[in-house]
Parts: sequence; structure tokens; C-alpha cells
Amino acid sequence: AVELTNAEAAKTCDFMIGEMQAAYAKSGGPVSNSYQGWTRYSNVAYVSGTHGNRYVQNYGNAKAKAYGKFENAGRMPVGAILAKDSFQVKGAGKVAVGPLFVMEKMPAGWNKASDDWKYSMVLPTGAIMGVTKGTNSKAMKFCYECHISVAEDQDSLLFLPEEYRQN
Repeated sequence: AVELTNAEAAKTCDFMIGEMQAAYAKSGGPVSNSYQGWTRYSNVAYVSGTHGNRYVQNYGNAKAKAYGKFENAGRMPVGAILAKDSFQVKGAGKVAVGPLFVMEKMPAGWNKASDDWKYSMVLPTGAIMGVTKGTNSKAMKFCYECHISVAEDQDSLLFLPEEYRQN
């Protein structure tokens, strides 16, 4: 990934936000059409190595408000949804929309393997890459295996680096 300063990342994200919204909206999913109105927990887009070295921003719906306490968030309630939009900066300054990564807390017992989180990914075309216990569920196994292996004691929540957190 091409490295950007925080100012460049903010400017690029501002430039890309409409394109990301239009791309994800093609999926017709409610999260794709609403996440940008949720609380944003990142103060600027940052590179996430676990999300393909893409620039991402973290959002949460109202039920996920405890996410803003980060390591002290505790277990999320059923219906909490976290989303990460993304973009890539390629050589020669070319910028492209990346996937929308989504995790939604489901009722206890829904899927022990994923700590009762439903993971999904919306591609820039609007196509759904996969959904836990749904379309192409196997593709989502990597997501929950990573989350649970690193953060099992934190409700499988991974948090953005401190320097990118909203205060």
C-alpha cells in the first residue's frame, strides 16, 4: 500500500466517500446504505494490515456505542453492528474503493464458532462476498477465526490503533 500522511488520508477519504457509498449501496443492504450516518470511531482513515493493507474507518450503530470505550467495551448487545469501509491507494496515486467489512452481534447460541458475530463483506461492485451462516459462509470463516484468536476475551472485538481513535 502507498503510505499517506494523516492529512493525505483524510483528503483521500473525503474524495472517496461518495464513491464508496455508491458502490456499497448497489448491494441493497441496509448497512451499506446507513453506516456513514453512524458514529465514526476513527479520526482518520488508517492502514489495516488485517484488511488487506487497505485504508479503513470504523463505524458503529447506536447499539454498538460501547465500542467507543475500546478495550473496556465489554460484550456487545444483540443488534450491535460495526462496519469498516475501505479504499486502496495503488502506484501512481490511483485510488480504488475496497470492500465494506461488517460484523453484527447475534443472539447467544447463534454460532459459537464466531462468538455469535455474523460477518459479511460487500465488494466494491455491490456483490456480497460472503455472510456467516449464509452465502459463501466459508469465505467469512477467516474473519471470525482471526477475531476470536486475537480477542476472545474482548468479545472478538479488535480495536483501531490509539492514535486513530476519536476522543
